[in-house]
Amino acid sequence: MTSLSAAAWGGFAGAVAAATAALVGLLFVAVSINLRQILEFPNLPGRAGQTLIMFVMPLVVSLLVLVPGQSRAALGWELAATGLVIVGCQLLIGHRTGRSEQETEASWLLTRLLPTLLGGGCVTAAGLALLAAGGGGLYWLVPAVLIAILAGLVNAWVLLVEILR
Repeated sequence: MTSLSAAAWGGFAGAVAAATAALVGLLFVAVSINLRQILEFPNLPGRAGQTLIMFVMPLVVSLLVLVPGQSRAALGWELAATGLVIVGCQLLIGHRTGRSEQETEASWLLTRLLPTLLGGGCVTAAGLALLAAGGGGLYWLVPAVLIAILAGLVNAWVLLVEILR
């Protein structure tokens, strides 16, 4: 079954790994260009950290899928743990930094909390589905990757462009 076979997802995982590695580079450029402005706002270093985690999550997940000869159960446990760790780290950073005065509660929810819960939740669901040998399997990674990339790009835009307004 394709949804349970990591080998069938090699092309997807390779493309995601390459794309998200480039996005991590974009984030480092954004932060380095605007480091002084980012440090002027107490919540923006945390937001930069959350963005890094958003981009690194699909990279790590892709690399786990690409491990040759790995059992379905091992990959399931790795994905479930990765999803939970990602959500935990994101929530901890979000709790410590809070939201800025310029950020409405709705925008904070849509750009920071919801992507964290949905993206990490989908990775965890993929792992649990592999362990259960059903329930969508690795197809859960598609929304996880899309959510992480889109939310990360929104945050990178804030760190690169909006901060200068």
